[in-house]
Amino acid sequence: MEITEIAVEGYERVARCRDEATDLHALIAVHDTTLGPALGGLRMWPYASEDEALFDVLRLSKGMTYKSAIAETGLGGGKSVIIGDPKRDKSEALFEAMGRFVEDFGGEYITAEDMNIGISDLECVRRGTRWVTGLSRESGSSGNPSPYTALGCVIGLKAVLEAACGSESFEGRKVVIQGAGAVGGRLAVMLKEKGAEVVICDIDTERTEQLHNDHGFEHVDDEDHLDVECDVYAPCARGAGINDETVDRLRCKAVAGAANNQCLEPRHAESLRQRGILYAPDFVLNAGGIINVSVELLEGGYDEARALGRIDRIYPNLKRVFEISRSEQIPTNEAAFRLAEERLAAGR
Repeated sequence: MEITEIAVEGYERVARCRDEATDLHALIAVHDTTLGPALGGLRMWPYASEDEALFDVLRLSKGMTYKSAIAETGLGGGKSVIIGDPKRDKSEALFEAMGRFVEDFGGEYITAEDMNIGISDLECVRRGTRWVTGLSRESGSSGNPSPYTALGCVIGLKAVLEAACGSESFEGRKVVIQGAGAVGGRLAVMLKEKGAEVVICDIDTERTEQLHNDHGFEHVDDEDHLDVECDVYAPCARGAGINDETVDRLRCKAVAGAANNQCLEPRHAESLRQRGILYAPDFVLNAGGIINVSVELLEGGYDEARALGRIDRIYPNLKRVFEISRSEQIPTNEAAFRLAEERLAAGR
């Protein structure tokens, strides 16, 4: 196993791991540990290049710093990625090697579940390091964080609807969910139960067909979903979906989803504001999962009631972000950054 340091200004530690024996090619980025050790999930994706993977892990780890700061988890921000096809390249040996890579950070980075990673994968990672959260409830851990991410989005969407539509009620509100995976699919079910009209799309058409068959959701092709008029557009897959090519196509009152780094660049949040579209900064809205696993690290260990109480804070946190945005006439992402920096400064 070869671990190489990558110097990146503004980050505490970024490293690459290549392991010929298992074909592991991974990156870990620790952005900021002012408030505590860096907690952030592990994802696996067939990145076209290491540069693309590095771009992703840096953005994600920085987002985790702000997410944890606003959510007041007492933790810092980090992230890890494995470059590979999750349908073809997974093996126990590969994840065990990933555990040894995490262990090299000596507790400075704590991993968890993220895109294309499940509890069984993390159990293999755990063989190489103790710095793993989100394992099974049977093991005393908090389990899959996806339901709590979806729950946090529902709680936060009440603040979004109140600000964008005048009422926090979901009844009759149309929501387009892009990305119907572990979080997006669960979010769709929860919103339908609250009376919302839900439209789903995903590049995996088998997934949308299954959700349509199970729950009756209307589904559209991924290429056409931006043309659907709705109250809320909820990106729940990969990031950077709000960009120069897409921002003018949106036909919604608000953008509020579970995906990380939804805006390709900060200026796209300003573009949304100029169009009169309310943007719920993703690192505020989608914090439910990380809040849930963070409770594992508190004295006394995991307690679901304590986690749910902390997830409820997403609603007032979003309301505060919207208030800052309105009063200072700045985009909501900038308002959220200011709130996060205030809490980081207090920690310093």
